[in-house]
Amino acid sequence: MSPIHTNQTQRTLAVPLPDSAPAGIYVHIPFCRYICPYCDFNVYARQDELIPAYVAALEREMATAAEVYPPAGPSPTLFIGGGTPSLLRPEQIAAIIDAAARHVGLAPDAEITMESNPDNLSAEYCRDLLAAGVNRLSIGVQSLQAPGLKVLGRLHGPAGAERAFEAARKAGIDNLSLDFIYGWPGQTPEQWVADLERILAWEPEHVSLYALIIEEGTPYQRAVRRGSLRPVEDDDVAAYYDRAVERLAAAGWEHYEISNWARQPERRSIHNTIYWQNGRYYGIGAGAHSYLGTTRASNIRLPARYIEAAATGGLPRAESEEITPEIAMAETMMLGLRLLIDGVSARDFQARHGVDLEARYGEVIDRFAGMGLIERVNDCVRLTPQGAMVSNAVLAEFLP
Repeated sequence: MSPIHTNQTQRTLAVPLPDSAPAGIYVHIPFCRYICPYCDFNVYARQDELIPAYVAALEREMATAAEVYPPAGPSPTLFIGGGTPSLLRPEQIAAIIDAAARHVGLAPDAEITMESNPDNLSAEYCRDLLAAGVNRLSIGVQSLQAPGLKVLGRLHGPAGAERAFEAARKAGIDNLSLDFIYGWPGQTPEQWVADLERILAWEPEHVSLYALIIEEGTPYQRAVRRGSLRPVEDDDVAAYYDRAVERLAAAGWEHYEISNWARQPERRSIHNTIYWQNGRYYGIGAGAHSYLGTTRASNIRLPARYIEAAATGGLPRAESEEITPEIAMAETMMLGLRLLIDGVSARDFQARHGVDLEARYGEVIDRFAGMGLIERVNDCVRLTPQGAMVSNAVLAEFLP
């Protein structure tokens, strides 16, 4: 997780998510042309021949999921992530969106996001995506520095990222989000400032800035163990984060989640906000996770096995667990305190769980407030900068 150091003016993020609220939809596309050395997602290279059967399996799972967990109403969001969804043809993306609309339901103004790599985008492809129903595009730029792209294992160059952004704009996509990584080995403060200035000059609607994390089982972790890769010091990573917070705040951007900024409040990621507020979502595809009713479940990870399981007419589950009301309340606190700039709203907690926040957690909140680790601001409870530095110990106290 990115470090948390900010004195930014806080804004309220109030989107009550009771159990009866319509669920979001996440569709996972696990295919990639290559796998980045830092990536630990459920992705696979050189399996493109499975894509047609996989798209058909996605529709079957949506139909089954909607039968087992009937929708509470049309979904406000559909997020097609990966992997590299932009490996799919526009008609395949259209088929996924159509299946979601038919089986689960999509609100007329639903946010429909698709992730993409810069090297997969052209103006014609983006126009076809718009025609298919995509209205928000998330581009994995990661860096605009040639050394950074090389150490991150990316195939595109800085110019390719700019061409992709311009192609999306030319096609008429007016809701663009850019992903960047900071803290990559060898990165200098000057390079990070240059990336931030380019982001502001491009004027996307949204940006996600993630600190590089060395994940278990990745080529990066093995390189660190061998001594051939040297991670950036934690203090330097924290300084990069602080610089981003300061620069984007000065430019008027809204910092609404630890790693996410919107140029206007209405350009926040509606889909990801469901996750951060412990809302419900259908997870469709190989390795996807769902949280519906009182059940959390994960799907079979291997694409070929997922396709076979979906063909049987059942849900292609690998694991599932029941979530008690106590666990659900604890997760709302842990997610909100860890991720959301404003923390947890008492009003939203009441709407979500039917329980008064102070009655349930007032004693714990008082204890940490006395230690300077938690603070109450208007309707919200949030970590202080000091509390963020020891967040694991604080959040553990909310577990049942």
